[in-house]
Amino acid sequence: MISDSSLADYLKQRRESIVNSQSIVVEGRLTRMVGMTLEAVGCDVNVGERCQIETNTGRLEDAEVVGFSEDKIYLMPIGSIQGLGPGAKVTPSGRAAEIPVGEALLGRVLDGQGQPIDGKGPVLCTETKPLAAETINPLNRKPVDEPLDVGVRSINSVLTVGRGQRMGLMAGSGVGKSVLLGMMTRFTEAEIIVVGLIGERGREVKEFIEDILGSEGIRRSVVVAVPADNSPLMRIQGAMAATTIAEYFRDQGKDVLLLMDSLTRFCQAQREVALAIGEPPATKGYPPSVFARLPQLVERAGNGNEGGGSITAFYTVLAEGDDQQDPIVDASRAILDGHVVLSRELADSGHYPAIDIEQSVSRVINQITSESHRDAINQLKYLYSSYQQNKDLITVGAYQKGSDPVIDDAIDSMPEIRSFLCQNINEKVRMSESVDRLREMMTE
Repeated sequence: MISDSSLADYLKQRRESIVNSQSIVVEGRLTRMVGMTLEAVGCDVNVGERCQIETNTGRLEDAEVVGFSEDKIYLMPIGSIQGLGPGAKVTPSGRAAEIPVGEALLGRVLDGQGQPIDGKGPVLCTETKPLAAETINPLNRKPVDEPLDVGVRSINSVLTVGRGQRMGLMAGSGVGKSVLLGMMTRFTEAEIIVVGLIGERGREVKEFIEDILGSEGIRRSVVVAVPADNSPLMRIQGAMAATTIAEYFRDQGKDVLLLMDSLTRFCQAQREVALAIGEPPATKGYPPSVFARLPQLVERAGNGNEGGGSITAFYTVLAEGDDQQDPIVDASRAILDGHVVLSRELADSGHYPAIDIEQSVSRVINQITSESHRDAINQLKYLYSSYQQNKDLITVGAYQKGSDPVIDDAIDSMPEIRSFLCQNINEKVRMSESVDRLREMMTE
């Protein structure tokens, strides 16, 4: 009689021999192409597996399995589709997407597959990690209990960020999300910086590296750049690659700053893939899978296990038409640990960074600030809100001074509050200085 352990060993060896056998690689053929989606038959593959498709010139192009229906499989090309035709040979690779990881990534600029695009030669890493990571048990995570100095006075003082927190920068186009992200890139105290430039303008990549990171910043940074002209699958994998690299350094005990511009482009890329394979749209054209993939990406950031490193993440979120109820903005706000809302009205008036402190919130502020600090924050917000609610009356001269002592105090304080909340793009203000000035201003 065969024991359970012997049977388990036999089955394990049998599976390994099947996987390693070349005879199970069954080539398929392309039968149809709709938009960016390829259909093939004859392949024995799984969702997420990479395949190679041979063009009519003999060039091999990578594609990933994104769905199936009976005997048909749906593939999404990662690179160019030029030269693909009916009957093109599809060869399964037997593996999922993975990228190289290691210290050699520091100072490099990569694409969504982890390949260098900076002209500095190959990335000499000996280790690889899959793009799809295992989830962390939430009970094993270290709590967010330590403030992080981001060098921006209004955030340090009024919207204090914790090490391991995940924040969204939410605004319409042209309000200063990327500029604020760049300020935090230069000023935040972090051992490693991982930047994901996902689906944005291609010209911004070089500007970000040269003008914002600079020679000093790039040495401790890894940049994953996947501009808007890349395939939707490459944009999705670019966001996952940046997160995977940040996870690797966190697992080495490092404090990592992850900056992603933008989370909206990741969601739009997932929408393109889902609609292409026939998933029905739900909210404003976004299929349900978008709202499933969003937390799967974001939840990978944050603190690691007790005694380990951390990933403090900032994600820019585009509010289309300045609509703060946009489905992606609303979904992001629900799963992130706080959000910074940028106001077009403030930006148009020359108030930079254009942070609307009334709509913005840091959900961990009670765990990382003192009682006196919180009292000063609440007092500033009260004065600011009182002024904003009566702004029209004050502006047209309908408010008579002396009618309300709170509004009188708000009117007197607003010039100093505005000066406090504004900051030059090249000015770094430390946490201690920010908090001390806030306390002094609210006790005068």
